[in-house]
Amino acid sequence: MSTSQVVQLDALDARLVELLADEPRIGVLECSRRLGVARGTVQARLDKLVERGVVSGFGPEISPAAIGFGVTSFVTLEISQRHGHDRVAAHLGAIPEVLEAHTITGSSDLLCRIVARSNTDLQRVIDQIVSYEGIRRASTIIALAEQIPYRTLPLVRSAAQR
Repeated sequence: MSTSQVVQLDALDARLVELLADEPRIGVLECSRRLGVARGTVQARLDKLVERGVVSGFGPEISPAAIGFGVTSFVTLEISQRHGHDRVAAHLGAIPEVLEAHTITGSSDLLCRIVARSNTDLQRVIDQIVSYEGIRRASTIIALAEQIPYRTLPLVRSAAQR
């Protein structure tokens, strides 16, 4: 989304998003009751938030550690420019342990967040990543502890106050 398409959030939008984040299985009718607004208002706001990309999903948040993937790692990749980002991204997308990948600036080209069952398994995942001929170099950082989990609610609250 470009900055010309930035969605302005108000206090009701922020309260609705926070309620949905806290209780993902809550219905529109219950949201309207708790927020003190009409059901149609909640539905219209929710539809607008989804349509404009502010709310992009209603699925469960999965904990990789809870399903046996207790090692989190960040890997920077230097790629061969002739192979391009799209082909490397397609390779990475086929590896289930690659949770996300971002094009970055600096000495590397891509930053990936990956998970593994153990350090030995992490080596297997890294070997699978670097097996693609378009990847020239990888550098791995193992996360020891998560200090701040992925979050967006403070951002939503801040945006609604502006």
